[in-house]
Amino acid sequence: MSETPAPYDATGAAEPAPAAADAAPAGAATRKRPKPGERRIQILQTLAAMLEQPGADRITTAALAARLDVSEAALYRHFASKAQMFEGLIEFIEQSVFTLVNQIVEREPQGAAQAQKIVAVVLQFGEKNPGMTRVMAGDALVFENERLLVRMNHFFDRVESQLRQSLRSAADEGGSITPTVEATAMASVLTSFIIGRLQRYARSNFKRLPTEHLDVGLRLLLG
Repeated sequence: MSETPAPYDATGAAEPAPAAADAAPAGAATRKRPKPGERRIQILQTLAAMLEQPGADRITTAALAARLDVSEAALYRHFASKAQMFEGLIEFIEQSVFTLVNQIVEREPQGAAQAQKIVAVVLQFGEKNPGMTRVMAGDALVFENERLLVRMNHFFDRVESQLRQSLRSAADEGGSITPTVEATAMASVLTSFIIGRLQRYARSNFKRLPTEHLDVGLRLLLG
């Protein structure tokens, strides 16, 4: 997706949406139609917002169209299918998170610190974007096209791969005689920790924050 649903700050938090510049003047009979690219963004923003509601694990195109006050046919002028809409959300998650991960790797020289910050960034992104968390945890994808779950799983494979690289560096620095084995095992543990925290957040209707006692948890895991 070339457009992004909303501007995000350095931690992945959605910034307040600007006032609609194209809103119709008071008393006007018609309102200005959004441009095609703007409508795509609006659809994705609305889908993400609907996923924040309790019991919203499955959203129909009819409900989405009703929320946008358009016809279902209007949705399909911008996306070939509902699966493509979810792919737009997943692409946004990928771009947002891995931009931040790459910044951590570039700026933090210590492998162990890299790993801790990567875990924190993924969990902070989910915490600040509840609707996206339902996608990351897979709950919103259960009844959708199987390729969506495959792509989301690949996202976590990439996270685990980067954690493994960072932890391998940390093991080397610590003089480990089996750095690859240690890094592989710990990267798996940390990835499972991330997924578990995101799932608990989504399934508690966003009451159990994924960053809850995070510093203590990471100290216990990483020693």
